[in-house]
Amino acid sequence: MTLRIATRGSPLARRQAERVGSLLGGDVVFVTVETAGDADQRSPLHAIGGQGVFAKEVQQAVLDGRADLAVHSAKDLPSATPEGLVLAAVPERADPRDALVGAALHDLPAGAVVGTDSVRRRAQLAHERPDLVFGPLRGNIGTRLRRREEQGYDAVVVAHAALVRLGLADRAADVLDPAVVLPQVGQGALAVECRADDARTRRRLAGADDPDVHRAVGAERAFLAELGGGCDVPCGALARVGHDGTVELDALVASLDGHVVLRTRVAGHDPVEVGRAAAHDLLERRGGRAVLGLGEHAR
Repeated sequence: MTLRIATRGSPLARRQAERVGSLLGGDVVFVTVETAGDADQRSPLHAIGGQGVFAKEVQQAVLDGRADLAVHSAKDLPSATPEGLVLAAVPERADPRDALVGAALHDLPAGAVVGTDSVRRRAQLAHERPDLVFGPLRGNIGTRLRRREEQGYDAVVVAHAALVRLGLADRAADVLDPAVVLPQVGQGALAVECRADDARTRRRLAGADDPDVHRAVGAERAFLAELGGGCDVPCGALARVGHDGTVELDALVASLDGHVVLRTRVAGHDPVEVGRAAAHDLLERRGGRAVLGLGEHAR
């Protein structure tokens, strides 16, 4: 059985799809899809559709039968899976941390300009270094590295996993400790979706799944879903699974300017409940609702 894998066309997306294909074994073909996020590499993500701008069209290729499965960066997936699809596999996870290209954080001069469009990254970096100035940065990894030089940025922020997968790990001047910058939900992990009624493909994908990574990403996604946020909300989460099966989740929300950063840590055996509990703790007990400007009944 030849499996058709839907993927974005960037070098990183293709590398990730090829990795999943190698885990599945057998014959695979790739169905390249252009997403809204690929078509518009200048506008802020929240202005063109938020977190789903790198996933919607790839998911649609599976839903309408052009492909059997879709491979995503887990951080690009909205917290809710579309009707008709299932998150069938979450394979191995690469380094989930963020990296600075250009200079290490504490080597940046006062008033340095850092390129990133992520409100999560901006808020946490501003909290650590209130003197920093931020400039816009969109595009695939190659484009971001090129724009650092073209726009004269002192540094740019990218996912370390992306550098590693593209053979560019040596470009990282600083890999940021999660105690300083907590990663985006799902960062470093791959997510593989297929049609919910496609039993044959689901069986194939089960062999590529890493249960511990799946549970960790599940906790992070449950946190994001309960928070009701996306790429326009300064939030981060990183979970790990212990030897006894306990899921431990670090999570945060922050003000846009980074003046306030709220953190929590929650542990338990049910990933969904862990994620929900972390969101509830930040929103209701630690003042996160006011920090994010959410109404009393907003979720």
